[in-house]
Amino acid sequence: MTQHPLNLLIVSSEAVPYAKTGGLADVAGALPLALAKLGHDVILLLPRYRCVSESSQSFQSVCRLHVPTPQGSIDTLIEEDVIPVSEGEYRVRVWTIRNDAFFDRPGLYQDWSNDYPDNLDRFSFFCRATIEVIAYLRTACRWNTHILHLHDWQTALCAVYLKTIDRDRPEVQGVHSVLTLHNVGYQGLFPGEQFDKTSLPRSLFTPAGLEYYGSVNLLKGGIIFADYVTTVSPTYAREILTPEFGFGLDGVLRNRADQLLGIPNGIDIDRWNPETDSYLPAKYSVIDRSGKRMCKQALQREFHLPESSAPLLGVIARLTSQKGLDLVETIIPRLMAMDLQLVMLGTGEPELEDKFTLLQSRYPHRMGLRIGFDEWLAHRIEGGADIFVMPSRYEPCGLSQLYSLRYGTVPVVRKTGGLADTIVPWTSKPGQAGQATGFHVEANTTEALLAVLRRAVTVYQDRSTWDHLIKAGMTTDVSWARSANKYDELFVSLVRREKRSVS
Repeated sequence: MTQHPLNLLIVSSEAVPYAKTGGLADVAGALPLALAKLGHDVILLLPRYRCVSESSQSFQSVCRLHVPTPQGSIDTLIEEDVIPVSEGEYRVRVWTIRNDAFFDRPGLYQDWSNDYPDNLDRFSFFCRATIEVIAYLRTACRWNTHILHLHDWQTALCAVYLKTIDRDRPEVQGVHSVLTLHNVGYQGLFPGEQFDKTSLPRSLFTPAGLEYYGSVNLLKGGIIFADYVTTVSPTYAREILTPEFGFGLDGVLRNRADQLLGIPNGIDIDRWNPETDSYLPAKYSVIDRSGKRMCKQALQREFHLPESSAPLLGVIARLTSQKGLDLVETIIPRLMAMDLQLVMLGTGEPELEDKFTLLQSRYPHRMGLRIGFDEWLAHRIEGGADIFVMPSRYEPCGLSQLYSLRYGTVPVVRKTGGLADTIVPWTSKPGQAGQATGFHVEANTTEALLAVLRRAVTVYQDRSTWDHLIKAGMTTDVSWARSANKYDELFVSLVRREKRSVS
């Protein structure tokens, strides 16, 4: 319980269970609940997408706001859902911004594989509407926003507006903005001739502002104007200061290094819990893992593999080179020469999909493959696999390795970003038993990945050592509690800092 309850307005372009395309939704759906448990008053703000309207959530009308845009003022409906937290002791209010012309569409950001051409209009509007929500909360509800917590490029303009065109509005004074970077590779880039759609003065379209090699860069603007910047792991916070991981913004980020903090993500430990998971064919715990053997056997049957005690490797990922899946594809023939099995779930680059499909047809009794995404199957793979393979070239935080720890599935991960921070690597040094939770792949090469997988398979044969790895992983705290406390410390320090400067 925090000693300094705050009013937190958390703004995201997606959040479970309302709208999801990736890990951002898992974070934006879980973090508000964890912050509410600490005693903060939390409102989560989202666009009212078609999928939100089609969900089973019940929304009630709150108010209508007039949102200024370059085309004139737009009348906008704000609606609310309420999520009880801790058996109703606390709650999170979920507010949606309704504009059917912008958000009543099949996808969140794109239709099939093409980005919506008016995404700059859509998310500029969303950010302008956010500022109007802040003003409404203060004037109509006497609810002063202490912290505006923004997530990724879709919300970055909020920080810019607060420091520029809305700077002198009394209704938004004293709001501190924190921008969390989930993946610096996605920046919200648009043609420079569209800059006026942001409603910002042309003086901000410079290299010192939102201009980026002739384009509009929304994430850059957020990084420059936010009061504080966070990202999703300490190692990734260091990596993005380098050209290799900064995607052209490393210089801008180095200018904010004193206001940059890496806080690892957590996971929803109620939803991801092998003791209660309804998606699993058998439940199990760290004390009694007999159910995990049943999950493995069921997974082998599901993928038409022989029921074997050989190690079963699992992969759940986007089939892209960023996730290191090209490395996995290259080494599969050599993996299949070993006494192991492999199951994969994912979708991505068509060329990789075709290559994995061909490999599965070549090794039908050793390799299972499902192209696409299936939430239930993801749970069953985590529950039934012995080893989880995650060789990402870069990974800001990662969630799958945290699920794996929770399910006693030992992760083999690339030593980068959040993977390096969340997995304690096994070594052959004496006295380390009970601490290690997985294996690190040091280099981004096929040989390095293959060598570590061979090492993991060898250690798997040592049941005592493997048992230590499983127990250490399953008893690791992967909940949001620790991370929420770090956000709490940051938010409180920003509000205190202003009070000290005013006094």
